Amino acid sequence: MPEEEPSSGTPFHFTDKRRIDPETGQPREAASSGTTPDAAAPAGGEDSIDHLDFEAEQGADALAGVDSALAAAQAEAATHLDALQRERAEFVNYRNRAKRESEAARSRGVEDVLLALLPVLDDVERARAAGDLAGPFAAIADKLDGVLAKYGVERFGRVGEEFDPNLHHALMHQADADATSTTISIVIEPGYRIGEKVVRPANVAVVGPES
Repeated sequence: MPEEEPSSGTPFHFTDKRRIDPETGQPREAASSGTTPDAAAPAGGEDSIDHLDFEAEQGADALAGVDSALAAAQAEAATHLDALQRERAEFVNYRNRAKRESEAARSRGVEDVLLALLPVLDDVERARAAGDLAGPFAAIADKLDGVLAKYGVERFGRVGEEFDPNLHHALMHQADADATSTTISIVIEPGYRIGEKVVRPANVAVVGPES
């Protein structure tokens, strides 16, 4: 037999791409047949790069939207906080003003009552100075003094106190060569004040150095 000439070129290779095995009649798995283009094709390429760029742009847009919404929310919160602080300051001012007005009204009411009682209080003091205030009347006078003290009413003006023109009204003046200062010698009518406010100065007689 003549010798066969060697084949030059790439040997022929046959690949069976049938999905059904002709011998068993069972479907072949795509991984074993190697015929699935999607499984065999490598990932990547221009389409993949474009897809990644698109997702990056979407992410940037989403972040920009979040930043914008956050800035708007912060501005709105600052506006509400400023309004709340203003309302709180107005409420504090209103409360303080109402408190001052209430205290002033109370003080005026006590002053009105004290002015109406001055004649009675003067009579009580005269009776006390004369020694005529005893028994049940003394107890009533003490209770009256307690009520006045409860509302901040204070009686002032006593013999021997130094004369103060802001608190005392001198009805009589007696000179004394030995005196070094002007003092109260007689309390004609005691003075009354509520807190720092003098409702009536004490009417007194004083003794002092010769002018």
